[in-house]
Amino acid sequence: MTGPEGEGPLKGLRVLDIATIIAGPMAGTLMADFGAEVIKLELPGLGDGLRGFPPFREGKSLWWKVTNRGKYFGALDLRTPEGRALFLRLVAKSDVVIENFRPGTLERWDLGIETLWRANPRLVVLRVSGFGQDGPNAGLPGFARIFEAIGGLTAISGREDEPPMHTGYPIGDPIGALFGAFAILAALWRVAQGDRERGEEIDLSLTEALFRIIEVLAIEYDQLGEVRRRSGNRNLYSAPSDVYLTADKRYVSLAGSTNRTFANNARAIGRPELAEDPRFATNAARVEHGEELDRIFGGWIAAHTQEEAVAAFRAASGTLAPIYSVDQIFADPQFVARGAIAETPDEDFGQVRMQGLVPRFRRRPGRIRWAAKALAADNDYIYREILGLEDAEIEGYKAKGII
Repeated sequence: MTGPEGEGPLKGLRVLDIATIIAGPMAGTLMADFGAEVIKLELPGLGDGLRGFPPFREGKSLWWKVTNRGKYFGALDLRTPEGRALFLRLVAKSDVVIENFRPGTLERWDLGIETLWRANPRLVVLRVSGFGQDGPNAGLPGFARIFEAIGGLTAISGREDEPPMHTGYPIGDPIGALFGAFAILAALWRVAQGDRERGEEIDLSLTEALFRIIEVLAIEYDQLGEVRRRSGNRNLYSAPSDVYLTADKRYVSLAGSTNRTFANNARAIGRPELAEDPRFATNAARVEHGEELDRIFGGWIAAHTQEEAVAAFRAASGTLAPIYSVDQIFADPQFVARGAIAETPDEDFGQVRMQGLVPRFRRRPGRIRWAAKALAADNDYIYREILGLEDAEIEGYKAKGII
């Protein structure tokens, strides 16, 4: 939520974000949402490459505005001795650093983990990369499609007789961000428990994060020797379960693996007797006869509009959902009632709407301070108020292109 209500449970925590594009920066943004002071430092004159990602309004990246919301923005060239010295002064006053350079980059700049810990022994450092800090692929570039493909997610996405499919959004990046924010807080717990003289270095491989979320596929292969195949919109563990076209040419998705749920779904389409049919009496039996169930349920859905189908299933406590586009999300009463779409202050457009905070906290709810700002928008705050530099020093650094 936006506005003055509460500062969030991470109030008082300072994070230095020197990462770029999506996964690392979004980990910092998740912390900013819940009260952390996140300072994003970018290369002077250039900034984070995400600033150049479409879609644009009046030349401003809208992607940038949400992925880096709630932060303070400074410029700093870490490649220079003076820039490194300023950074280490900031490190001494911070709790967390987030970086996603290729492994070895910070070490080449004389900003390796031991150097950072000499400046601040309790520092937690999240190191985000495509493949991890070591191993034969450590030096390879990492993009969402790369680690989605190698991590196993893409192979199971799409129809069995067609090529594997990526999602329409680089989902691997926000998945990695969630792992990163979780890992930072896990490390900070040790600091909070009294281990204040020993920080932590977190090695987050985004490929391994994608592999982790496919959960049962690894043990399935290990114990049964089976390699999960693509199955389109049908899953392999319950039936009926597919995406169906309605009479008004929209789509709905059907789920449900328990006997009670199946009985409710059958009642929704006016076929309560299906629950008594031996072919459909158990989940395993329904999976075996999935094509017949698809024909029955798909035929009923095709004869009804999306609104009619959803209403019938909800009346029967069934498990059918409309497949929403973003405009439908904005109009849905549930999203509206929970404030899931937040009005957010923005320096260019006054107000913009974006996703609210997830999850909701009752006592310390956090807030979205603002949409992401221009490059170096908060230089004065960072260098004058935090580091105490004089005007002449700040101007000198600016003249050299360091900040």
